[in-house]
Amino acid sequence: MPDAYIICGTPRTGSTLLCRLLKAAGAGDPDSFFGRRFIPEWAEGWDLPGAESMSPEAFARAYLDAAIEAGKGGTNVFGLRLMRENVVDLDEFVDLVHPGLPPGRARFERVFGPLLYVHLSRRDKVGQAISLVKAEQSGLWHVAPDGSELERLAPPKEPEYDFAQLHREVTELDSFDAAWNVWFAEQGIEPHRIAYEDLSADPAGELARLCAALGIAAPDAVDVKPAVAKLADATSRDWAERYRREADPKR
Repeated sequence: MPDAYIICGTPRTGSTLLCRLLKAAGAGDPDSFFGRRFIPEWAEGWDLPGAESMSPEAFARAYLDAAIEAGKGGTNVFGLRLMRENVVDLDEFVDLVHPGLPPGRARFERVFGPLLYVHLSRRDKVGQAISLVKAEQSGLWHVAPDGSELERLAPPKEPEYDFAQLHREVTELDSFDAAWNVWFAEQGIEPHRIAYEDLSADPAGELARLCAALGIAAPDAVDVKPAVAKLADATSRDWAERYRREADPKR
């Protein structure tokens, strides 16, 4: 059975919801430890010496050790969230510590041990793009089930419909998902697949299925309490209809 897992995702696929469900289930504490722009913030939070005070190899080794400890969250299972655009970041990071290994699976499993790769995707790419654009414009990324804000990255701002921006995001999100599937095929990986739509409709069921794949006991369904709520609203539905109408005027 795997000792660790990587949630292979794209933005706005329910990765925060899944990470929190796994943490509550005692299956690690996954997060985005290897996004290049987040590394200085994580390193500071873990009280690591500054990267400028160490060799790149020494910093990478210290950072990997700290990330593994954080991703386990006091459990025996390591969890990591990895967006498609950060695969190269992780590859390069591991190569500093274990040079000479082929990129991808060989490097990752050398560091983290036997891995379960979880492909988290969203069937409705238009809805995914709308969620991403609204978050970027409004500054609000996540809310709790009671409506309180969990994550805000910018001052409040009313989102505005922008067909060109939405179309760019739909195209990019499609390409990211396709790139994941190409990478899985190249690496000889058959991932555990979860769709956002299924996760949001039945979080307890999807969590139980994932726990079974990890070889750990799943919590009782009644004890599964999603800590993140949907942000989709009437504006999201209006944007979706308008986008589809403008993308295909004949429909």
